[in-house]
Amino acid sequence: MLNISTGLTIWCTEAMTFATVLFIAWRHDRKAKAYLVWSLGFAISALGFALLAARGFIPNFLSVEIGNGLSLLGESAWITGFYWLDKRKAPWTALLPPIIWFAGVELPWIHESFVNRAILYDLAGAVGATLLATAVQPGDGRREASRGQLGFVFLALACLCFVSAASMAILQPSADVALIYRGYSALGSALLITIAIVLCGRLLMERSERRWRAISITDTLTGVLNRRGLQDYFELVAGKDIGGTQKIATLLFDLDHFKAINDRYGHQTGDIVLAEFARISRQFIPRGSAFGRMGGEEFTAFVIVQDQSEAEAIAETIRMDFCRVPLLAGRSLVPATVSIGLAMMPRETANWDKLVSAADRALYAAKRAGRNCTIAFSETEAAMATNTPPDANSGELVPSLDDQIHALRRLGSLSRM
Repeated sequence: MLNISTGLTIWCTEAMTFATVLFIAWRHDRKAKAYLVWSLGFAISALGFALLAARGFIPNFLSVEIGNGLSLLGESAWITGFYWLDKRKAPWTALLPPIIWFAGVELPWIHESFVNRAILYDLAGAVGATLLATAVQPGDGRREASRGQLGFVFLALACLCFVSAASMAILQPSADVALIYRGYSALGSALLITIAIVLCGRLLMERSERRWRAISITDTLTGVLNRRGLQDYFELVAGKDIGGTQKIATLLFDLDHFKAINDRYGHQTGDIVLAEFARISRQFIPRGSAFGRMGGEEFTAFVIVQDQSEAEAIAETIRMDFCRVPLLAGRSLVPATVSIGLAMMPRETANWDKLVSAADRALYAAKRAGRNCTIAFSETEAAMATNTPPDANSGELVPSLDDQIHALRRLGSLSRM
C-alpha cells in the first residue's frame, strides 16, 4: 500500500518550493499579479496537505475538513491566476471546489464515511480541473501552442477524479481498499499536475517571447508599428484576399514644419503632436491594414482598397481631422498640418520598395505644392517609381472636401446665371 502521509509530505514540500519561486517572480515583476495568486495557491495547498499529513496528531476537524478544504481553495487560486494572466476578471465559479467540499462534508452520511468523503473530494477536484481547463483558454483569441496541451492535461485530471469518484460510488469498497484507491488516484493526479506545471512554464515562456516580439516591432512613443513592424505586416496585408479587384494603397504622412514645432514649443510638445497624429490616424485606418511610424515625423499606412478614390478619402479624412483644430500643449495652441503622398499597386504585384518609393515621390510633390495636401500617384506612376525626385507637376492633387463643396456651390451659381 502506498504511504499516503509520505506522499503528502513530499507534495507539501514541492508546493512550498513552487510558491516561493512564484513569489520571487512576482517581486521581480509586480504587474504580473497572476504569479502572486499562483504563489498563494501553492502555499494554501501546501498548508492543506500538511494538515492532512498530520492526521492522528491533530484534531480530525483540522486534518480532514480544513486540510481538504484548503487544498481545494488552492485550486481556486490557480483558476483565478489563469484569468488574471490574460487580464480577465475571475468568475465566482472559481470558488466552486471548496464550496462543494464544505457544503457536503458536514452531511452526516458523508462526514462519518471515509469512502463518501473521498467521493466528495474527487467530485470537487473534477469540477476544479474542468474550471482550470476552461480558464486556460484565452478570451481574446490568443492561442499559444501550450494552451491546448495544458487544457488537455486539466481535462485528463478531471476525468481521473471523476472516474475515481464513480468507481468508489459503484463498488463501495471498504475503508482500507478505498485508501489504496485514493493512493493510486493521488499518484496519478500528482503526475498530471506536475506535467501541467511544466506546460505552464512553457506557456509563460511563449507569452514572454510574444511580448518581446511585440516590443521589438512597436514604436514606444506612439504605440503604433515601427519600421520593422511595418515591413513584417506589409507581407500579411499583401497576402490577404478579401474578394474583388483589390489594390494596396500606400499613404506616406509627413508632419509639416515639425522641426519648427520642436524649436518653438519644445521636444515634449513635439512628442505630443506625434502621439496625437497617431491616435487620430488609427481611428480612420481600416482594420486589417498596417499603420506605423517610419521614423522622425514620418508615418506610413498600407491599406487594401478597391479603387483610388477610396484611398484618397482615407488620406483626406485623416489630413482634415488632424489640421482642423490646433493641439493644446500646456497653455499653447500648436497649429500642425500634414502632407500626404499616396501610391497604389495591384495586390498581386505589390512591392514594398516600389510602393514606398512612389509614395515618397508623391509626398515630395505634396511638399512642393505648398504642404497640407494630398498628392496621389496612379498605378502607372507607382509602377514606374524611381529614386529621382519628381517635377512640380507630378501626381494628382486630391481636392479636399472644402474644395469640392466650393466647386459644387460655384457650379450651382453658374447654372442660375
